[in-house]
This record gives sequence, structure tokens and C-alpha cells, in this order.
Amino acid sequence: MDLQDQLKNLFPDHKIEESKSESNIDKGIWMQDDPIICKYEKRKGKPITILEGYTGATDDFKKLAKEIKTRLSVGGSFKDDKIIIQGDYRDKIMQILKTKGFNVKRVGG
Repeated sequence: MDLQDQLKNLFPDHKIEESKSESNIDKGIWMQDDPIICKYEKRKGKPITILEGYTGATDDFKKLAKEIKTRLSVGGSFKDDKIIIQGDYRDKIMQILKTKGFNVKRVGG
């Protein structure tokens, strides 16, 4: 008699629920068909990474910006439907967005 059988004997009324496989897609953010453009620029001699091309709600894009900034522990801002991250973090940002299910296109360099 294995553990499953013992538990069934102890709790005969219990119904086993199948665990739902967790997807990497955050259900709170609207997904899109067009890729998000991730590009690199220098402003006043300092490197920045710019994300643009999101067609969903502005609040969702702000949530995404906040999550990226906290996961990378960097500064940044959200202006004119663009996320501006201080530093060159294109590769890391692209990995984060791909795990969330976004299509990402790298522009420049």
C-alpha cells in the first residue's frame, strides 16, 4: 500500500485536482502580434536601452517597465510610449520579454 492509497483511506471524500501547468505568460499583460523593438542609444555620452512598439494599454506597459527595472536593479523611465532603461541591457531585457511570451526584435549593433 503506497502513500496515495493511505491518503485515500484517510480522506475518502477528498477529490484530487489536477495541477494546472503554469505558463510563463503573465495574464495581467496584453500580448501582441508585432514585436517589441529593443534598441541601444547613447545620450549625453551615457548608454541607454529603449523599448518601443507596444500596442497594448499604457498601464500594462508601465507595469512591464517597473518589472524590468526591478529585476535588473537599474534606473529608467516611461515616456512617450517608450521604456527607457539606463545602461546597455538589451540581451537581458530580451530574455525577460521572451520568457513572458513577447516577440522581441533587436535593432542596432
